[in-house]
Amino acid sequence: MAKETRLAYGEKLAELIVENPNIVVIDADLSGSTRTSLAKKVCPERHFNAGIAEANLMGMAAGMAASGKTVFASTFAIFAAGRAFEIIRNSICYPKLNVKVCATHAGLTVGEDGASHQAVEDIALMRSVPNMQVFVPSDQYETKAVIDYVTKVNGPCYVRLGRGKVDDVYDENFNKDITKVNVVKEGKDICLLATGLMVQEALKVAALLKEKNIEVTVADIACLKPIDEEGVLKLLNSHKKIYTLEEHSIIGGLYGAVAEIKAKTDIATPVIPIGIEDEFGESGQMMEVLAAYNLTADKIVDRIK
Repeated sequence: MAKETRLAYGEKLAELIVENPNIVVIDADLSGSTRTSLAKKVCPERHFNAGIAEANLMGMAAGMAASGKTVFASTFAIFAAGRAFEIIRNSICYPKLNVKVCATHAGLTVGEDGASHQAVEDIALMRSVPNMQVFVPSDQYETKAVIDYVTKVNGPCYVRLGRGKVDDVYDENFNKDITKVNVVKEGKDICLLATGLMVQEALKVAALLKEKNIEVTVADIACLKPIDEEGVLKLLNSHKKIYTLEEHSIIGGLYGAVAEIKAKTDIATPVIPIGIEDEFGESGQMMEVLAAYNLTADKIVDRIK
């Protein structure tokens, strides 16, 4: 069943806030959109609205975490990673506080909101900050597993979530280690290493290329920092070519992380980035925008061919 990862986040958070009395949630007047309203419904006394003041939101989160709370702080990714960057850096990551920045409406698929609201550099920003862990789940089940995992991490985490509905990659029995590279489909020719909603596109690409007798491995990487270097190296050593697929700038995101690993070795396997070039997004419906930036399965097949 197709579902927004932001909704899966809200559902899981509503469960956890009841189970764990140490959890508090802070939002920036967007709880209906980020879906933290679901946690507010079941536990209103531990849900706080910082208003349209994202730097204040992160400062409040830091203060509550310094008081011993596990804090979930949510707003749109462009405001969380962008507008509040300095507060996250200095007030959350520098003192290693237990704040989970769960940013929704990330990437091009914010759609009609256009370039001003399409965070296509947020992974790069969050990966660059010491002490921050970075997660990009692909579907509802992986999202819930990520939220459950970061609750147990004692320190800063950034979770990137989407606005639109995405098809399921997994099912309710999902039990993968989300800190590792997870191979979703085995192949012997090329490997598509994808993150977020590009895992779904990678599976479509694999099906299309199979018709042309090209066997494709599809690997899902939900944890971009700390990245599973051993898992990435295994793929580099077992395939003729690697493509990285991300709904993010190719600068500093998944491609950057994989290239950094390869650069420390003498492995010759080519790594080719498929993502957003050095440019801003534009307004349009979810799949229309992905197609415009050559991130739909048919466009990716053309690129590979």
